[in-house]
Amino acid sequence: MTTTRAPAHASAGSPYGDSDPHEEGPADLRLVGPALAAWGAAAMGLGAPGGVVAGACAGAVVLAALALRVAVVRRRGAPSPRRRSAGAFVALAAVLLCAAAGAASAALHAADLRRGPLPGWAQRYGRVTAELTVTGDPRLTRPKVRGSQRTPPALVFTAEAVRVTAPDGAVTAVRTPVLAVVQGHGRPGGEAHGGPFPAWRGLLPSTRIRVVARAAPPLSPTDQVAAVLRAEADEPPVTTGPPSTLQRLAGSLRAGLREATDGLRSDARALLPGLVVGDTSRVPPDLDDAFRATDLTHLLAVSGSNLTLVLALLIGPPHLALRAERRGLAPRLGLSLRATALIGGTLALAFVVVCRPDPSVLRAAACGLITLLAIGSGRRRSLLPALAAAVLLLVLYDPWLARSYGFVLSVLATGALLLLAPRWSAALQRRRVPPRAAEVLAAAAAAQAVCAPVVAVLAARVGLVAVPCNLLAELAVAPATVLGFAALATAPLAPPVAQALAWCAAWPAEGIAVIARTGASLPGAELGWPGGWPGGLLLAAATVALVTVGRRLLRRRWLCVLCVLALILAVCRPAPFTRILTGWPPPGWRAVVCDVGQGDGLVLAAGDGTALVVDTGPEPRAIDRCLTDLGVRRIPLLVLTHFHADHVDGLPGALHGRAVGAIETTTLQEPPGQAAFVRRRAAAAGVPVIRAVPGERRRLGPLTWEVLWPPAPAPLGAPVSDAVPPDPNDASVTLLVRTGGLTLLLLGDLEPPAQQALLAAHPELPSVDVLKVAHHGSAYQDPRLIRRLAPRLALISVGAGNPYGHPAPRTVAALRAQGARVLRTDTDGSLAVLGTRDRLTAAVRGRRGLRRRQRRLRGLRGGRRCPAGSAGRRRARACTSA
Repeated sequence: MTTTRAPAHASAGSPYGDSDPHEEGPADLRLVGPALAAWGAAAMGLGAPGGVVAGACAGAVVLAALALRVAVVRRRGAPSPRRRSAGAFVALAAVLLCAAAGAASAALHAADLRRGPLPGWAQRYGRVTAELTVTGDPRLTRPKVRGSQRTPPALVFTAEAVRVTAPDGAVTAVRTPVLAVVQGHGRPGGEAHGGPFPAWRGLLPSTRIRVVARAAPPLSPTDQVAAVLRAEADEPPVTTGPPSTLQRLAGSLRAGLREATDGLRSDARALLPGLVVGDTSRVPPDLDDAFRATDLTHLLAVSGSNLTLVLALLIGPPHLALRAERRGLAPRLGLSLRATALIGGTLALAFVVVCRPDPSVLRAAACGLITLLAIGSGRRRSLLPALAAAVLLLVLYDPWLARSYGFVLSVLATGALLLLAPRWSAALQRRRVPPRAAEVLAAAAAAQAVCAPVVAVLAARVGLVAVPCNLLAELAVAPATVLGFAALATAPLAPPVAQALAWCAAWPAEGIAVIARTGASLPGAELGWPGGWPGGLLLAAATVALVTVGRRLLRRRWLCVLCVLALILAVCRPAPFTRILTGWPPPGWRAVVCDVGQGDGLVLAAGDGTALVVDTGPEPRAIDRCLTDLGVRRIPLLVLTHFHADHVDGLPGALHGRAVGAIETTTLQEPPGQAAFVRRRAAAAGVPVIRAVPGERRRLGPLTWEVLWPPAPAPLGAPVSDAVPPDPNDASVTLLVRTGGLTLLLLGDLEPPAQQALLAAHPELPSVDVLKVAHHGSAYQDPRLIRRLAPRLALISVGAGNPYGHPAPRTVAALRAQGARVLRTDTDGSLAVLGTRDRLTAAVRGRRGLRRRQRRLRGLRGGRRCPAGSAGRRRARACTSA
């Protein structure tokens, strides 16, 4: 086989080529300054007035011309030191010119958003008919809990408006980027169903459609769209132009991969299209949350690693780019350097088309194309200049990338792999770590170190299991991705072969899912951290300090062992260890109101690792974390007071990893969609669902309780007034609980009419020690019931910053007027009730992050009970003092 050798390798003794000694040593940073200047200028130019940007660009060009003039003068007949300093002026001129180009490009792109009539109609929320060219794949948004309901999902995609018909009939040809939002309609209960969505979800980029929509301004003035067009799912789009041949081919390949994975198990069926082409439409919310908690979401974002694996088959490992033309399949197939570069470039472009031009895909493709150009020309270049050149070209082409967090994370991770990972790997190898293990560990640690501050800015958290989870997942990513790409390529030609390849790829894909779920289930998988840029800068400083200290720790093995043990304890959080450090949960706790946001989640202790749980809040991870912190492993009975989403949507979190005996619900199956959600989850977990019966009495360890409400359904023909209340709030299961001599009343979300009916149905209702205030402390409370109960401690489960004004000031004032000490989760965090009737004590846990603490609340002790109807601050203090 004859192999063409590059000029730089002509004298090399090895057939693979020797390294050029002139290219060894410090990294080539000449393009880094211009790239960063263009990036920063573009980010600022997108939001600056056009006149300011024009003036700044003119000033930068003038200064660059002066710098070049000085450089020319210094090079002509000047002494050697002055000639060398001329290079600094050339570099300064390059930085100024690139900054001017980045700002100018950003200003021009931002001006496009203000052209045409669409921005004006968006400000007036006008209804328009728009002809759009689809530019992005339609994707479903995740349903969210808003108040008592679960919002139906919407379908969103980016597009370019090319023709707009205004409400007054005026037709204008435009080129305006927009965001299209297709509103779904769920059944009662907020769960959306497919309906007409398939007509929208099948749209491919470059398809031309006509829609009737209501225009609205973008959520943020820095958004990359001029307007948001809200269409109804009941009105499918009218296709006025088919997609391009290239996009149809890419769509058929993606569809073929989905079909090839249809017969796989759920996790593999969801993950494999995401790993290969970034298709996350099948990824369920719980798996998506697990990937976020373990910082594995980059695997589903089609980053440069996917392209690296494809190109590695052709040109060899990219980190050996100095002789990449002599590795991989290319030399074995007898391909010349130019043929290798041409085929690699074709693969890179096909990768962008199939996987869509997301920021990470564009960055990876640009780096690959520049490296392939160097290979084709026979010149050797390091990957850092390629990265800088890719950033420069992409920011000039699309300045909106300068404000994309995904682009920031992609560039930071790649830069860390090029600059930090080799040094850290060498340091580990000097300390007798095996070379391959050192490379993988250094790569994962470097990427996590530089990306964690940006993640903290967005999510206000730090992932403690990210590095080990990424290390373990790395073993499965390559086979899953390579086999997945093989299935993608063979699906149109031989579907049975594609299914076989997909079946082989399913094993490593399921392994990645197991790693993500296991890592996310650990109590300390995430550490709360201040969010925003202050939190990101704080984490960056802490990371630098940790790396500095870590270099010294590596010299002392016993300190390394202690650090590893401390990390394991922080992640696993065994109950005794956590209780010693944080004081939570407090010893002898009787009941805990979990901080689950705007919703209810209450836990009653019933023995070692056993509890009665009442409601699960709106978010599974919040109730799961609370139960884990409390050490609850067994739930003989889980009571759902009613089917509103802020009380039942956290059910998967309560069921996760715990033995649940039964789920007891109210008799009113409203809203029906959310009631069906509970039945489906219970059936999947093998847990029976029963209905509460008024007068029902149960015992569980030290707990006894009685169901006071709702009344039993009326028989057929009975008066309507005797039936179960038609409102879900008024049908809340109400429990009177006794434990350790304490009496607790849990009112669910009862409104005043039901509260009055409860008092009328139970005239013997006693005063209580602890009251779980109805409906998150809303203003609608029955004052007679509050006077009758005369609670010593009132607990309000409410979310911080909720839009409903909960808890109402007058409700808090009324409770305090009766001598109650009021605690609320939005300001105090999780609330714990301790002690006995003669020594009632409460403990709180700070809301989040570094402010987490335990604080004892005194003043609830004493054997005297406040008599019903007592009022006045002096009388209240006397009733609750020791």
